[in-house]
Amino acid sequence: MDQLTKGWIIPLVIIIAACGHKRGQPQQEEIVKDIRQLDEVVPEQIAERLDYIVGNEGVMEDSIPVFRHSALSYAYGLNKAHAFWSANGKMHPATGSLLEWISTADNYGLVPGHFHSKALDDAARRLEADAGAAKNAALWAKMDVMLTDAFMKMAYQLHYGVAPRDSITLRRDSLLTDETLAALMQDALGLGNVSAVLQRQEPPHAGYTALKTAVRLFKQQYANRYWDTLPQQYTDTPLFRRLLTSRLIQSGHLDSLLQVDSVTLRNAVRTFQREFNIYPDGVVGKQTVQVLNKRPAEWLLQAAVNLDRWRKLPDTLPERYLMVNIPAFRLTVLEHEDTVLDSRVIVGTPRTRTPVLNSVMTNFVLFPYWRVPYSIVFKEMLPQIKKNPYYLIEKNLEVVTHDGEVVNPDSINWAKLGRNHFPYVLRQMDGLDNSLGIMKFNFFNKYSVYLHDTNNRTLFSNSNRALSHGCVRVQQWDSLAMYMVREDPKPGMRDSVRTWLEREEKRQYDLARRLPIYVRYFTAEMRYGRMQFYEDIYGEDKVLMQYFALGK
Repeated sequence: MDQLTKGWIIPLVIIIAACGHKRGQPQQEEIVKDIRQLDEVVPEQIAERLDYIVGNEGVMEDSIPVFRHSALSYAYGLNKAHAFWSANGKMHPATGSLLEWISTADNYGLVPGHFHSKALDDAARRLEADAGAAKNAALWAKMDVMLTDAFMKMAYQLHYGVAPRDSITLRRDSLLTDETLAALMQDALGLGNVSAVLQRQEPPHAGYTALKTAVRLFKQQYANRYWDTLPQQYTDTPLFRRLLTSRLIQSGHLDSLLQVDSVTLRNAVRTFQREFNIYPDGVVGKQTVQVLNKRPAEWLLQAAVNLDRWRKLPDTLPERYLMVNIPAFRLTVLEHEDTVLDSRVIVGTPRTRTPVLNSVMTNFVLFPYWRVPYSIVFKEMLPQIKKNPYYLIEKNLEVVTHDGEVVNPDSINWAKLGRNHFPYVLRQMDGLDNSLGIMKFNFFNKYSVYLHDTNNRTLFSNSNRALSHGCVRVQQWDSLAMYMVREDPKPGMRDSVRTWLEREEKRQYDLARRLPIYVRYFTAEMRYGRMQFYEDIYGEDKVLMQYFALGK
């Protein structure tokens, strides 16, 4: 950076920083006599707007917060406050492509309004409809600052997402500094098209790309459809039947030309339920009515939240890893983004949630003991033990000291034990009746959760499988174990594991090659060639959706 440029940046920053109070709107019109004067006057208008942003607490004149005023100041400082997106009353070649990205931002799970879409559309229409508007230096300056902010904000959101990161999703890569953002914009301007630069900011993950495709297909099917709202409660069954028929016709689940009898209507309801991941019983209960009443924009917002979740993952995922998707009740092992193992799982209830985490699978244990967590001991077991002297026998539980010594439960005065005094561990002995089942998969985490088999395998047939105390029960535990031992350097290890299982031997197998594990919360994905939505069982979508509102 030359000394002249450095000297220009500092005064601009000082002027902006000195203005810490609310200001009136910047000048909206300054007409030059000769269009060639624009390049002299527009910088003054740009400086006025940068000044206004700081004085208005980081909010632009269209009431939309800027991404980062320091980034704007840095970029315009390098350019001596000259416009980036126009020159001598003509738009830069890259301007049209950026405006197109803004207008279609929802295809990427972003909010067009965050990028000043309304103000920019109005400005573009004025320039197109009114030849005199091309001489308005204030209009060009307004557009320029908004376009610069839109580009920087979009580059950041495509890379990191709209919602803030947390301790689980915080990544070590660049935070897209002011200097980086300015360089990205210069690259886009040099190419005359922003697409190549912005596309490089997107996650490379197959799940993200597939979900974007699902969004496009969903919009094609439903974006231009409108439907009526059904009552949550009704007494007039014939009237509700007519309303339901009309609603299913409006969304394309019924043909208006068909004669609709009870069987046809029930089958249409089943088709709708299967599409939106509701148990397909053909009965229009409370949940089905709620989903029928959900608008296309609400579904697309749910998809947008999940695109945002993909952006929180590392830029590069391992060549093989295990992913648990909590709302989908599913575990997947992927190699080079191809699914090699898929299993139903049972996850924590809304009160005892399975945590989102990153870890590495280290070993699995055959016929494990279950050390009962103290939260379960105090909430569920201790009251039962005090009431029923046979409870420990019925549950196959033994009492162990912290030194590992087994204690006769009859020698303990249970009435004197409680949360403040409990010098024991309850341990469920191994065997087919053990709550962990035959196998337990261990990975380090601060929540003391793990994957495991279960002694109640009938629960895997439930449509809602948020049933555990937080650990993840795996239906295909045997397939997962065989996958983990396949790379063992010792020949015949698979046969050894099968022998241990047949003999019911208590063993621990340490993985020859550790397996990365990601436990995540995706309520929308592309599956079977179409969008698949899942119930927001923990209410996490609602928390994130606030960041997709204007003003955030």
